[in-house]
Amino acid sequence: MPTRDDGLDPQAAALLEQLKSGISAPSSTLSVESGRRILEELFAVADPEPVSEVADIEIQGPNGPIPLRIYAPEGDDPAPVLSFFHGGGWVRGSLDSYDGLCRRLTNRAGAVVVSVDYRRAPEHPFPAGFEDCYAAAEWATAHAADLGGDPDRVAVGGDSAGGNLAAAVALAARDRDGPDLAHQLLVYPAVNAPSVRWFDAYDENGTGYFLEMDSVEWYLEQYCKPADTANHYAFPLRARDLSGVPPATVVTAGYDPLRDEGEAYAERLSAAGVETERLHYDAQIHAFLSLYAYIDEGATAIDDVGERIEDVLGDA
Repeated sequence: MPTRDDGLDPQAAALLEQLKSGISAPSSTLSVESGRRILEELFAVADPEPVSEVADIEIQGPNGPIPLRIYAPEGDDPAPVLSFFHGGGWVRGSLDSYDGLCRRLTNRAGAVVVSVDYRRAPEHPFPAGFEDCYAAAEWATAHAADLGGDPDRVAVGGDSAGGNLAAAVALAARDRDGPDLAHQLLVYPAVNAPSVRWFDAYDENGTGYFLEMDSVEWYLEQYCKPADTANHYAFPLRARDLSGVPPATVVTAGYDPLRDEGEAYAERLSAAGVETERLHYDAQIHAFLSLYAYIDEGATAIDDVGERIEDVLGDA
């Protein structure tokens, strides 16, 4: 149970009590399929918001088709485009489990949201999911006008493992002379290998606050090999140079074990001359945006993120 709950949001505390300090048992004790099913059930939204249009399509990726779900906002003018990569430790998460969140982002940001069903570990370890996300970002840029979007206002974003993938895609777009991305939205991103650098938040928040460090380590074992810890597309905090990547919005939560690495990445982006805005929610746990049906501040944070995207990408 939580050990440091004096500042914890009461709704988050109530949910943790209901969940017994996490998604049922620790991830390391669950089968891959059981863990996926539990997350699907937890993130499911009974009555998701309507958007102007939703379409499921497939594009050709580097090793087969990549399913996408495209959400269109109201209005006839070209809109910003956000390629969104879901969280779930590179193992869990799906188009369906992130449907509610993507709908709200579409409406709040006034953006076309392209949700990407990248290949997941352990069946497809690094760099499979990353390369799928990069291919999807390339596709979204090339086809932005066909989607009712503006090719000059294409962003990438994601939460947790998806924030990792968004940061990695932003780096690769720079390195590979790829799509000209306008922004990166990094929601409590997993950008560091704890075996390389240990942050205080791993100790402070590593037990009892939804995402636990034994689960973090298990996810990493599924996703990548020890040798990959030196690869900045696997762990963007390892990049020697962050200059030249798109402006960023970095969201962090006070009771999240990933809090400090997100803050460290935001600080390194700023030091590299990248315009960076940090949105911090001191009383919250990891994944609270996806848990907006239980935690009111999750819905508020989605509003804040949507307004931020609208502010930085809203003008043609």
